[in-house]
Amino acid sequence: MKYIKLFFCFFLTLLVFSCTKLEENFRSQLEESNSGTISAAQLLISAYNSLNTFQNGNIWHVNQHTTDETIAPTRGPDWDDNGQWRALHAHTWNADQGQIRNAFNDLLSAQFAASNVLQFNPTPQQAAEARFIRALSMYMVLDGWGQVPYRENLTDYRITPTTLKGTEATDLIISELTSIISTLPENSEAYVANKNAARALLMKVYLNKGAYVNRAAPTFDAADMTKVISLADEIIGSNKYSLDDNFFDNFAPDNNTKSAENIYTLYNQNGDRGGGVANSAIQGFHYNMSPRGNNGFSTLSDFYDKFEATDQRRGIYYNYAAGLPNPGKRINVGFLEGQQYNLTTDAPLQDRKGNPLIFFREVKIRETDPNMLERTGIRVVKYPYDYPHLNQQSDNDWAIFRYADVLLMKAEAQLRSGNTAGPLVIVNSVRQKRGATPMASVDLAKLLDERGREMYWEGWRRQDLIRYGKFLQPWQEKPADDPKNLLFPIPSSQLAVNPNLTQNPGY
Repeated sequence: MKYIKLFFCFFLTLLVFSCTKLEENFRSQLEESNSGTISAAQLLISAYNSLNTFQNGNIWHVNQHTTDETIAPTRGPDWDDNGQWRALHAHTWNADQGQIRNAFNDLLSAQFAASNVLQFNPTPQQAAEARFIRALSMYMVLDGWGQVPYRENLTDYRITPTTLKGTEATDLIISELTSIISTLPENSEAYVANKNAARALLMKVYLNKGAYVNRAAPTFDAADMTKVISLADEIIGSNKYSLDDNFFDNFAPDNNTKSAENIYTLYNQNGDRGGGVANSAIQGFHYNMSPRGNNGFSTLSDFYDKFEATDQRRGIYYNYAAGLPNPGKRINVGFLEGQQYNLTTDAPLQDRKGNPLIFFREVKIRETDPNMLERTGIRVVKYPYDYPHLNQQSDNDWAIFRYADVLLMKAEAQLRSGNTAGPLVIVNSVRQKRGATPMASVDLAKLLDERGREMYWEGWRRQDLIRYGKFLQPWQEKPADDPKNLLFPIPSSQLAVNPNLTQNPGY
């Protein structure tokens, strides 16, 4: 009977959610079950796996390629893809833009996968973990699209999901997270939903709450800022985390044991399961590098120039990979700028035309110079490549919430509450660990820059720019743009199946 029930729920959910990946999840669940029933434990793993598009997938793309940190230039005939990358960077998307549509569907799929766990007699902890996953997916929908389809009745999928907006949506997410904290584990692997992960997500909700009411002019209620600070103090007071001496320990292939900062991560293990974490490097690597890359994603020189030369976050030689001698001790993590080298022989690399493989600062949204097509744009390696698993599933767990982010959110809440002394101490504690010069003072503009330096390419930049009122301003290869772009459009396919959704203004 459980098979019949699951299939029925799945079929109707396809009609309402229009999420094709649910079918793949459903099939894998059937194949993994040897007992004739599907357990809550199996479904919970599927729910965790449903978040994998945070890892350089659609969710990451829409939150990174729309910012001043990331660009995927069209290089002659390469990386055109019907203009979808240019549309993200230049903020010229429409309701049918591929990554925006797919990110929305991915998040609804995660919400369904988490909700489905609750129907199969989970333990209290399993139910709390599933509700955390659901709250996280709902939060990301709210952050991107401003309205969240929510199904309260999980037994009758003929009922169309309701739509929650603004304060109504934030209140539900806050209520969900607050009610499950006591049931979530205190001590667990970072890839298991835990008490401090829920607190970190609550901090995000409270810090951005005013933006979800009015994105064009966010407000910051004193009570909300107090909640951010108190939640940060609970995380700090747990004494489970500290700033790492080496910034890239947080992202290394063995970061599950090496990092002292990671609060909540997405699980990646070769031979077991995981997501596309390796693509965060491969999509920027050149064709002649190891591993062979796709020669696409870059950062912008204005963003690169925010870093001091001594700041390890800008790029260092990181001695971490077995079998990769790197005899020249070349920079292999952070930002790759200038001449690139074979990391086994230290021979200078060339592009496919025989030009020295120099990554130049200059980059255009459309590259046309045949001698520069493959060489423009500073490349980014936030996650050190897992060379022992070349072209396989990498072991680097993907960081969602980190201790440094918690500290900087606390500093921001203090600043917005009129406290300047506390934030300066926090910011300089982070900068000291990263090898950057201490600041003499801190304000919101400086704090936004510091968040960029610390959190680059982790998927939070769009949210930060909106909260700080900077998202519509011009930057390299993007003019000032329309306020409608503070929200993504609801995909046309979703409007067709859910009458409770309405298209966002301007689309």
